[in-house]
Amino acid sequence: MFMIMAKNRLEAFSDGVLAIIITIMVLELKRPDSPEFSALRALAPVLLSYVLSFIYVGIYWNNHHHLLHATKRVNGRILWANLHLLFWISLFPFATAWIGENHVKAAPAIVYGFVLLMAAIAWYLLQSAIIADEGPDSVLSRALGPDWKGKLSPIIYLAAIGLALVSAWIAIALYSFVALLWLIPDRRIEKAIRNRESPGQGR
Repeated sequence: MFMIMAKNRLEAFSDGVLAIIITIMVLELKRPDSPEFSALRALAPVLLSYVLSFIYVGIYWNNHHHLLHATKRVNGRILWANLHLLFWISLFPFATAWIGENHVKAAPAIVYGFVLLMAAIAWYLLQSAIIADEGPDSVLSRALGPDWKGKLSPIIYLAAIGLALVSAWIAIALYSFVALLWLIPDRRIEKAIRNRESPGQGR
């Protein structure tokens, strides 16, 4: 039997970890040796990889906030599922630095995609742990529905990992496409919460 506990500490801990991850990523950015704007050209791949990873961390932070808002409580299983998610997100700085410095190489592109894939799987496991605890009629379960973006993303990651052997640029383009896909506002959870708080009035 897993112990039931409040979710506030889990949310605060997760927010802190994500903030540290962003800090580590930005500290990996090295200043140009030259005071000219042209010096930024050589750093463009590093900057672009940082922007992409920052967007991914922001997406996870935003969705994690909504996920916990739709969750009534957490247990030990959910805590470990959340730690599993944070573990893979914590590898973003490493993968970001490697692909930024070697953006046309297959190995860094593959590793970057693998980290994204495992984070997506960890996210699915966290959702599943919450639904298993609260039941199929929970707010989260009703809000997710078919969850086509959640199912499509790992497929694209797998395709990108394979295509990285052909061209790292194709893989990076696919990783960017998934990020843009998730940047589109997703109101499912917000709408489900409004329906729960005001039955019959949610639109």
